[in-house]
Amino acid sequence: SIDADGRGRSIWDTFSHTPGAIADGATGDTACDHYHRYREDVALMAELGLPAYRFSIAWPRVLPDGSGPVNQAGVDFYSRLVDDLLEHGITPLLTLYHWDLPQRLQDHGGWSERGTASRFADYAAVVAKQLGDRVHTFTTLNEPWCSAFLGYASGEHAPGLRDLPAAFAAAHHLLLAHGLGAAAVRAERPGAEISVTLNPAKIQPASTGERDVRAARRAELTTNQLFLDPLLRAEIRPELIEATRAITDWSFVQASDLRTIGIPIDFLGVNYYGPQVVGDDPGPDAPHVRWQSYPDAYLHTPPPPHTGMGWRVEPSSFTDLLVGLAAEYPNTPMVVTENGAAYPDEISPDGAVHDAERTAYFRAHIAAVADAIGAGVDVRGYFAWSLLDNFEWAWGLAQRFGIVHVDFETQQRTPKDSARLLSRVVAGHGDVPELSSAIV
Repeated sequence: SIDADGRGRSIWDTFSHTPGAIADGATGDTACDHYHRYREDVALMAELGLPAYRFSIAWPRVLPDGSGPVNQAGVDFYSRLVDDLLEHGITPLLTLYHWDLPQRLQDHGGWSERGTASRFADYAAVVAKQLGDRVHTFTTLNEPWCSAFLGYASGEHAPGLRDLPAAFAAAHHLLLAHGLGAAAVRAERPGAEISVTLNPAKIQPASTGERDVRAARRAELTTNQLFLDPLLRAEIRPELIEATRAITDWSFVQASDLRTIGIPIDFLGVNYYGPQVVGDDPGPDAPHVRWQSYPDAYLHTPPPPHTGMGWRVEPSSFTDLLVGLAAEYPNTPMVVTENGAAYPDEISPDGAVHDAERTAYFRAHIAAVADAIGAGVDVRGYFAWSLLDNFEWAWGLAQRFGIVHVDFETQQRTPKDSARLLSRVVAGHGDVPELSSAIV
């Protein structure tokens, strides 16, 4: 679907066609093909009883060059999707940016250039004008830490650069884009609900030693506080500036930026999958992997149990993260905008997908959210990642997060056991009644 109806190229089109960039060699040119099969997918959501659908707009589908003339055919697709969702009683929640920067803007420096934030605001205004009569919740950015540090520092994600100072500039310009974009949406649609989605890390030091504790703290500063403080306090923490003095002089920050970035939001989106173990060195048995946003911190392999991607399964850390966020940033409503697990799935002889590990993961993590609510955290909804198996960025097609299995050859959709669990939770028949009325 990448060339359908006038869509422009994104940085992920370029990156995924770079040899060696994607783990399994997939390009994502056609993955779950939601573009052509959205009616089938919306009908499936309705069958499962899902009350809301969080989806992302592809910037190059709306503005093929990142700015300039609007591609009306691209806008019309999203308009049809929104109408179909509403006809089925499903609330649409729209994300403006999920990593697919138009390639033309990257050719001019991408997020390391300040002007990209202004282009984002123009794009946000177009979407709000076209869809804001029916969509009332707009998320500006999804996981800007990934966009900045996986894209510009480690090179794991598009555009595949390895320039840590540029990554810090990109992080700031993404935050500026949020502020400018939120203002643009509200100018077009004063009643719109605005959010931004982060992936705050629950970082655990590799040991109680002073060096490991310090490394973990600096990884946390450059992952969590780098984004949370400007967004929720309109400030940059002096501790962060001091910790990164050898990396950047912060000269990309202008006088009015923090006021723009700190525009009030209606809720904070939180994406969470599992805790991270960080130390001062890689350790004797750990892979030599640096923490992407701080050069003197190393990611350690956490103890089992793991998901199919090697991510630690520890539901209690989810509760701890939410409780910690509420304590540090009080009066901040939250919505869990992503939570899930990748496991290798197969269709059984009975034609079903019995994903017992993922089902157990959801049951435990929804209970962890309920525990946070019980502790007084203002969590207003929960979204599973993801509805469909799809192209999982640098992992390609091999890692499956969906609650619905997709045969990428035939495009056949098969709801997994985890989908049935979430359907029961929504209906109030699951094991976690505290979230039975929340968004899933």
